[in-house]
Amino acid sequence: MSVADPRFDHAGPEEAWRTRLAEGVFTIQSCAGCGSYQFPPSVSCRSCGSVRVALVPQSGDAVVYSSTTVRARAGGYNVSLVELPEGPRMMTRVEGIEPEEIRIGDRVAARIVRRDGGDAIVIFDWCGRP
Repeated sequence: MSVADPRFDHAGPEEAWRTRLAEGVFTIQSCAGCGSYQFPPSVSCRSCGSVRVALVPQSGDAVVYSSTTVRARAGGYNVSLVELPEGPRMMTRVEGIEPEEIRIGDRVAARIVRRDGGDAIVIFDWCGRP
């Protein structure tokens, strides 16, 4: 006898997250079992193993945890790690400031944009220093 796992009877966690982004909603996962938050989305909680995880809308406020400037012929750009108030960190880019001027602790805010191919992505806008 085969028993279907209800966690896989619908789009996976990554696809569900991308669908919410396409709808203009920035979310991360929250665990109903232990209350922890996680990113990227997963089928179970990384802290307690519970499968009761759900995408919940977030404010998008964050702080720069780490950043580096990548030099290219077309100009420099940053690759940053931002930390959300709930704890998870996201790799992204920060706009609204020159790449080499970004500092650890700078305040940033999430913004959903569409890439050339139409996929929605999250970038962060620089909001200032604490």
